Amino acid sequence: MAKEWGYASHNGPDRWHELYPIAKGDNQSPIELHTKDIRHDPSLLPWSASYDPASCKTILNNGKTCRVVFDDTYDRSMLRGGPLTGPYRLRQFHLHWGAADDHGSEHTVDGVKYAAELHLVHWNPKYNTFGEALKQPDGIAVVGIFLKIGREKGEFQLFLDALDKIKTKGKEAPFTHFDPSSLFPTCRDYWTYHGSFTTPPCEECIVWLLLKEPITVSSNQMAKLRSLFSSAENEPPVPLVGNWRPPQPIKGRVVRASFK
Repeated sequence: MAKEWGYASHNGPDRWHELYPIAKGDNQSPIELHTKDIRHDPSLLPWSASYDPASCKTILNNGKTCRVVFDDTYDRSMLRGGPLTGPYRLRQFHLHWGAADDHGSEHTVDGVKYAAELHLVHWNPKYNTFGEALKQPDGIAVVGIFLKIGREKGEFQLFLDALDKIKTKGKEAPFTHFDPSSLFPTCRDYWTYHGSFTTPPCEECIVWLLLKEPITVSSNQMAKLRSLFSSAENEPPVPLVGNWRPPQPIKGRVVRASFK
């Protein structure tokens, strides 16, 4: 059994490169955004998502995060525009969060950490399979959305209510007819750069669209997310918290903004 990666000191982000050397690559994510250094690129287009709620299938606790999985066998739930050259299929979304409300996001903006970060993972169907897309620099597109503390978000509660069925690692439950675009902020302004998955193997295949405007969720809603366990049902309970990777060196990459 290979040593499993995680977020503890013995298997956390500082050690991932021992098993996954690309984790020390030149295009790693997340990064710290310094807005004064980011230029507006007028060639960046607006983006749009047309998601079919019926393509939403299951919700899963894999011990590292909670993930909602979509049917991506054909073009049902699609992301288009922005920095992308063609349409991308939605495969899953998941979150990263902290042990308290004052941190948990993976990207940071001018030093600001948010309570959580939502990642909607799409792949480029011109590569035929998700596995092939992972090997291409434009294979994957991830929309990243920050969560900040404020008033409760009703659409987010639909997702949180399903967590009761997947309290422990390895649990999966049906989760259908959910449209994740209900979680988008009103403003569609974004930053974009080329990066990687923020979990091993940390493949450098991602076009990031990081939304400037966070969505607001309540402290109680965040507490519900922290009620999950990274341990299996028959193991001593270990809370699933702190599943975020710290910012990685930018190494000369350019971040562009869709807005002035």
